[in-house]
Amino acid sequence: MFKRYASLFGLIICCISFKTFSQQKTDPETIRPKMAWFEDAKLGIFIHWGIYAVNGIDESWSFYNKKISWPDYMKQLNGFTASKYDPAAWADLIKTSGARYAVLTTKHHDGVALWNTKENHYSIAKNTPAKRDVLTPFYAELRKRDIKVGAYFSLIDWSHPDYPGFLKDSSRYKAANDTAKWNKFRSFFQSQINELSNQFNPDLFWFDGDWEHSAAEWESEKVRSGILARNPNAIINGRLMGYGDYDTPEQNVPVSRPKFNWWELCMTVNNNWGFQHKDTNWKTPAQIIALFADVVSHGGNLLLDIGPREDGSIPAQEVTVLKELGSWNKKHSEAIFGTQAGIPAGHFYGPTTISKDSTTLYLFLQGHTQGQIMIKGLSNQIKDITVVGKGTKLTHQVVGKISWSPVPGLIYIDVPAMSIDKYMTVLALKLDKPVSLYRGKGGFE
Repeated sequence: MFKRYASLFGLIICCISFKTFSQQKTDPETIRPKMAWFEDAKLGIFIHWGIYAVNGIDESWSFYNKKISWPDYMKQLNGFTASKYDPAAWADLIKTSGARYAVLTTKHHDGVALWNTKENHYSIAKNTPAKRDVLTPFYAELRKRDIKVGAYFSLIDWSHPDYPGFLKDSSRYKAANDTAKWNKFRSFFQSQINELSNQFNPDLFWFDGDWEHSAAEWESEKVRSGILARNPNAIINGRLMGYGDYDTPEQNVPVSRPKFNWWELCMTVNNNWGFQHKDTNWKTPAQIIALFADVVSHGGNLLLDIGPREDGSIPAQEVTVLKELGSWNKKHSEAIFGTQAGIPAGHFYGPTTISKDSTTLYLFLQGHTQGQIMIKGLSNQIKDITVVGKGTKLTHQVVGKISWSPVPGLIYIDVPAMSIDKYMTVLALKLDKPVSLYRGKGGFE
């Protein structure tokens, strides 16, 4: 996963990874039908699992940035056991969270595959005490629970002898200067992508590492066409140098709705993607829920990351977050899943979503808001207001409406303390017709 180890590098990467669709080579209208499930899903679970969990260090980047030598990093192969790995329990937890899809790191930049790759390269099955393919049982358990399967795959491979980046001897070459060597590497990564496609048929491919080479060098069009030949409905993320279907900002919630057809925020539960013993800066369930509501309000999905230990056990703090998020999602599902992005900021001070038919407006109340809340510029008549998950009916008052003016009045809603959710309260406003907002300047007009 990208790591922002230097501010300048982080700025460059952010600009690369948060592309606009004008830079994409895919036609939004052509792919719209297959994106329907993704648009409705709202929540996915990201899983960073690999040998880096043995020492609890940065995945791949720790040796790239010389925090540890490459040989010492790879010694972690000897400690990866997966001895407590329970793919059914993982899938149950993901189902409990309310997530509709899950993305597992099939191979990070360190080159260690989590399946028994046929290529002569590192894998959990061949080079660790785990001695098994861990993808097959997990993907099978996800599908039993009707959860979409996602495969993260790093295009770059800093451990491969033919890759022109970080090699064991720290040597580098330019792809253009040694086409034979570069073509050997391209044959390798294309073969591994084909293995994933043919063996697991992922619903979603989540690529990473595209920043080191051009679309032509990565053969991005060939990668895309190969995946879609196997599964025309497969979705591909935006880190394929313009040949993906949606964008993937990370660790940074946008302050306004992005101008993308589809996007997904990937976010950690603490500060790191993979398991790290010393990272105890856990986000609380309340913080995750507030963040999730914000993302959905802006028309995006949240891909929430967890990092299992080397033995396959999941830290208790992450289990708690996923269970609490799931409990809240179950109670408020109508306001989250299958909804549209909410109304523009300024009309209501908090996240909002809108039902598919646009006749129900959902208001998410930050913190433990109670008493009067206000909506501005809503031209609709409100037929009914309900506390989602409780069914409590609320009253409202329209103030300042002048009969001859097109300017709507201010709407005040009384929210009693007894209606407050322990994390985030949601109100459903049934409207007389699809949402209609006043965006004028006021006066006679």
